[in-house]
Amino acid sequence: MPYADLHVHTTRSDGSLALEAVPEAARRGGVEVVAVTDHDRVQPFDGPVVERDGVTLVHGIELRVETPGGQRIDLLGYGLEPSASLEAILADIQDNRIERGRAIVDCVESRLGIDLDVTIDGGFGRPHIARAIEAHPGTEYEYQGAFDHLIGSDCPCYVPRDVPSFETGRDALAESCRLISLAHPLRYRDPDRALALAADLDAVELQYPYGRDVAREPVKRAIERHDLLATGGSDAHDDRLGIDGLSRRAYDRLGLTDN
Repeated sequence: MPYADLHVHTTRSDGSLALEAVPEAARRGGVEVVAVTDHDRVQPFDGPVVERDGVTLVHGIELRVETPGGQRIDLLGYGLEPSASLEAILADIQDNRIERGRAIVDCVESRLGIDLDVTIDGGFGRPHIARAIEAHPGTEYEYQGAFDHLIGSDCPCYVPRDVPSFETGRDALAESCRLISLAHPLRYRDPDRALALAADLDAVELQYPYGRDVAREPVKRAIERHDLLATGGSDAHDDRLGIDGLSRRAYDRLGLTDN
């Protein structure tokens, strides 16, 4: 059972778990440290690491960036104290997220002839749309089916969003975070190119529930080659924390918690 789950989403982006409910969910999952890493959103914390109801919460973020080769990857920032440059990037992202959300919702409603009745704000994302589609009595799509047939990549209602370049995002996170990690490297179209970019980061996510058999040796080789730290987490979008993560010893190596 992991000691630290360093990849958790809440309702501030596309998760279903309220921020206030994270400590209780952590206790149910048997973890003592949780990094809250909502997409492109900062948390209302008064520091990079805080204590809430006996659970250590690390202020984190997940930021999508585009690499020089055109591949989009996710960076995890930990121990966050947002700089002006990062706040400016996030403001632009949230404006674009609202525009994109409206475009996708309009397409789905027009295509299916329904009213999804969703609130589109800065934390809005495709999971919100998929849940609304599944809940609507006039559709036959379940959550995953909505992604597979309507709003997933290459589907009729998919709209890409604007993201910063790898260099811009990394530099802004470097100003704001104690640690930057490459998220879920084996999920990308070209994992080798993604792992090569980890040389410009502090860490790479080694522990991650891919939902399929994966060979983690390329990740381990990148960690050794570039002298990186290893992070890990469940990428929880619900209230099930601790599915994956780090041991206490592995977490302590990161140096995120002041002693």
